[in-house]
Amino acid sequence: MTLELVLFFILAAIAIATAVGMLTSRSTVYAALHLVVNFITVAIFYLLLDAPFIALSQVAVYAGAIMVLFLFVIMLLGIENIAGELAWKNLIWPVVMAVILMVEGVFLVIQRIGQKTLVGATGTALSDPSLMAKVLFTDYLLPFEITAVLLLVAMIGAIVLSKHEKPAKGGQASS
Repeated sequence: MTLELVLFFILAAIAIATAVGMLTSRSTVYAALHLVVNFITVAIFYLLLDAPFIALSQVAVYAGAIMVLFLFVIMLLGIENIAGELAWKNLIWPVVMAVILMVEGVFLVIQRIGQKTLVGATGTALSDPSLMAKVLFTDYLLPFEITAVLLLVAMIGAIVLSKHEKPAKGGQASS
């Protein structure tokens, strides 16, 4: 076994443990911290694949900006007070979708076992930001724009959720 393979298995165990910790944590702040550690292990996976630009982007964008925004919204809305209002009948569809995703993942892993290469691009193609930018803004422009619109809608939704109604002159909330 090579050093990279040992490091991969250690990181995989950390990634799985933090994902389980995120799902089972009762505190949303601790769940967010578990998610940050998971993002960092994924960034190290990218470093193992010789893709330092994607690793840096993973840490800067996800573990940095999005998690800070997520924690800000948690603290702003006070979601910690809502804990315990979980209805088990609302978990049917998420569990069904998770099982379907797991079956697909196992199917894809079994399908790939006989193939020689698992990574489609070489490390040099993944580490050059100018090549990535060219591909992103030519071949994948529409998905990039759709992602930008979805993030804008999510930001507007967070602002609307955090907005408090001002009471009317009679002491009642306005409609």
